[in-house]
Amino acid sequence: MRRRAITSSSDRSQLPRGVGGPDSGRAQAVLELQQVSVRFEGRRRLSNIFGAAAPATIGVDDISLTVNRGELLALVGESGCGKTTTALVCLGLLKPDQGHVWLQGQEIYSASRRKLRPLRKRIGPVFQDPYSSLDARFQVQDIVAEPLLIHERQIPRHERQHRIEAALAAVRLAPPELYLERYVHELSGGQRQRVALAASLVVGPDVIVADEPVSMLDLSIRVGILQTLRDLADQGVGILMITHDFSTAVHVADRIAVMYRGRVVESGSAEAVFRRPAHPYSQALIELVGGKHSGVGSAVQVLPGEAQKRHADAHAGCPFYSRCPHKTGECLASVPELSVVDDSADGSHTAACLLVGQRL
Repeated sequence: MRRRAITSSSDRSQLPRGVGGPDSGRAQAVLELQQVSVRFEGRRRLSNIFGAAAPATIGVDDISLTVNRGELLALVGESGCGKTTTALVCLGLLKPDQGHVWLQGQEIYSASRRKLRPLRKRIGPVFQDPYSSLDARFQVQDIVAEPLLIHERQIPRHERQHRIEAALAAVRLAPPELYLERYVHELSGGQRQRVALAASLVVGPDVIVADEPVSMLDLSIRVGILQTLRDLADQGVGILMITHDFSTAVHVADRIAVMYRGRVVESGSAEAVFRRPAHPYSQALIELVGGKHSGVGSAVQVLPGEAQKRHADAHAGCPFYSRCPHKTGECLASVPELSVVDDSADGSHTAACLLVGQRL
């Protein structure tokens, strides 16, 4: 499997100053989540204003993730599984009810406002919809310059312009002069998403959180955006890419974390998760995109039902129980924890299933 062979990248652009660098080690963690949980309290409906409130739902349930410098981690799962909630937590936009989030070794939710401000420039967001995330009143150069005006207002005008042009070149909007004075309505969907990516890059972040960055783009455009993210990771930027498309993740990611109903149910290298999936949910997702693995016949396994919101007062068993083709009575006893898959030489391939190690 040639994970990085998406398109030619021999002429990679240089990143803006402060992004990556020759001393960027792949083992250095830039973003860490430890036992993070988010709970949404139920609201009273107008028709039932004097009755009981709707039950609370679990958005994220005790997840731990690490994004290293120069690594692309793909968080994969169906709609509603908690991926975007995780992104908001990472970006400092949604405080978790439990757990910790570290950015460059500093806990972002316990930091004071004064200490948090410089931290915010170290993480860049790329949102799903490039048609609504960019202000149509601004030219491209104004959109890309805005983070600089917020975080580095003191830099000279000529240096600011150089940083803007370098960021546009890094996301393959070259030559930059062709795009600086354009408005959003003059750009294609792919160009808009590249502008959003350039705005995140211009302040030199250590990590980028990209929430479904290609889901609203044509197939012909997706390849270029994905290759740009891959190139940025290769040049030292940590990337957390959120996607529902397993085939997208396996071609660009170094590691994959599979999420279901607020929990990470499998995690490991892209090669290991795709070739040797250990969780029934991962297996079903891979089969749907044409993948094969040991123990599966020619018939595609289609899971019954769909992922539902998980209520706080739901049973304590496996969240995948209702859809799992291999469930047993033991699965209702407790929530399975991530355990090392037998064929994982370094222990990095883990899955949350009681049947890990057995042939499914």
